[in-house]
Amino acid sequence: MQTKATILLAEDDNSLSFMLKDSLEEEGYKVIHCSDGQTAIETFNKDKIDLCLLDIMMPYRDGYSVAKKIRQQTDVTPLLFLTTKNMEEDKLKGYDTGCDDYIAKPFSMPELLKKIEVFLRRTKKMYSEKSFVVFKLGSIDFSPTNFKIITPVNTYSITNKESDLLRFLCEHQNKVVTREEVLINVWGKDDFFLGRSMDVFITKIRKYLKDDPDVKIETIHGKGYRFFVP
Repeated sequence: MQTKATILLAEDDNSLSFMLKDSLEEEGYKVIHCSDGQTAIETFNKDKIDLCLLDIMMPYRDGYSVAKKIRQQTDVTPLLFLTTKNMEEDKLKGYDTGCDDYIAKPFSMPELLKKIEVFLRRTKKMYSEKSFVVFKLGSIDFSPTNFKIITPVNTYSITNKESDLLRFLCEHQNKVVTREEVLINVWGKDDFFLGRSMDVFITKIRKYLKDDPDVKIETIHGKGYRFFVP
């Protein structure tokens, strides 16, 4: 069977990691298992990794620290947290460190496999030839593949998630989109905690766009947003 992708699994629970590695390899993935955060960082630095599954509570470095270190190198590789830490502040901290999704233990293996498939497909699409486009937004240029927003006075380097969100708004500019539509298309599901995270990202993107006052993300109360481009 041809290897679909290489997954870095950082998990210190030997029983769970054995089950996950076995299940993922049965589906055609190559799995590199690390039992602590420091080893996970070292492995990411020397191997070509397509997606990371990170536990939060690990020896030497926790999942937040690992995610932050990876995000200093790339905004593209999908990071999924696998954890029992389900408090709101834990989830928000996870999204702030750059994770793409937060999967609570115990979880459904079919659901995890589907999420992995979705995130890998997005990454592949990002690198496909048709993804190399530049959106002209008034006096602003936005390159989703290069993660750049170029305004008349500044050039901003943005994250993978910021790029996904702004690209979705660009593809629906001057139309009202609901919060649910944005969450499902950018984050993969409609979730209260993701909604809180989305609000933070919207605020960040508004700051990048402020150099052209005619380009704005309008909040439509009770519905969602309208990305206005003259």
